Amino acid sequence: MEAHTPPEPVLETAIRIDSHLDGTHERSLADDVLDGLTRPFKELPPKHFYDARGAELFDRICELPEYYPTRAERSILEQNADELAQLTAAAELVELGSGTAAKTRVLLDALHGAGTLQRYVPVDVTESMVRDCAAELTGEYPGLRVHGVIGDFERHLDQVPPAVGPRIVAFLGGTIGNFPPGSRRRVLREISHLLGPQDYLLMGTDLVKDPEILQAAYDDAQGVTAEFNRNVLRVLNRELDADFEPDDFDHVALFDAEHEWIEMRLRARREHTTYVGDLDLPVHFDAGEEMRTEISAKFTVERLEGDLLAAGLELVRWFTDPDDLFALTLSRIASDAASAPDG
Repeated sequence: MEAHTPPEPVLETAIRIDSHLDGTHERSLADDVLDGLTRPFKELPPKHFYDARGAELFDRICELPEYYPTRAERSILEQNADELAQLTAAAELVELGSGTAAKTRVLLDALHGAGTLQRYVPVDVTESMVRDCAAELTGEYPGLRVHGVIGDFERHLDQVPPAVGPRIVAFLGGTIGNFPPGSRRRVLREISHLLGPQDYLLMGTDLVKDPEILQAAYDDAQGVTAEFNRNVLRVLNRELDADFEPDDFDHVALFDAEHEWIEMRLRARREHTTYVGDLDLPVHFDAGEEMRTEISAKFTVERLEGDLLAAGLELVRWFTDPDDLFALTLSRIASDAASAPDG
């Protein structure tokens, strides 16, 4: 009788990349432009800054002497990564808007050193970044699995795979400040659906401070931020067959004391009309007319706690740098929310 050889076990591959854009990102851009450029006060959401050129310019911004958030956030991570690893015992790190995962490596190092790290789940709209990062990280961390999600975290959070153990969801860089208060709480509520009772949200938030420090960070002496701001017009030209002339606009950064946020705007240098071909949309600008391209809200601990509680989350840890420029916060599902039915 011939011996039967049992099949070899099927091992999960180290890298899996799922794409969920399928044209939705392009439709989102068109929808945002049609909505934002037909309002009495024109505006565009900041997520459209980040094409390849925009990402390159933002990397340069992060190295500027005026731009403190990236350095401050990284210093907080370096100071507290081991405590975060011990407190969370996370087997998985999910990162929203992962980019190159430059800062996240500090936390991956700590989780790997603690012996708990199993999987990294980057969520980003730029497929090349996710693929390159997955290849690098699986080489750096033996046994690490990477499940990349190519998508927009405002639209595709339901595509994040089920957790393999206790997880940290990281939302770094102060990105939560790009949303006005109502939208901010909606986004936090949607993120909370990724969390179970043993999971945590790790979030970066810029803090309220001297307006001169804030304005310098968004209007640097070298003009890199100005070029970054105008780059969104090049995105519209390429993606929507528009005919914006970036040099027709000045970069403006101002602090709104009432709302405690920075606004970036583009101010028309002359009266003119541009045309967005894919939308068959003429857009008229008066001389001096401004178009808002970003808000960046600044936080106090009270404001942040209020936003978290409105989203069913509770603050667990508050970490800042020595100069109180920036904060990293760890939160989880609020104890009363965990026992309440989801309505």
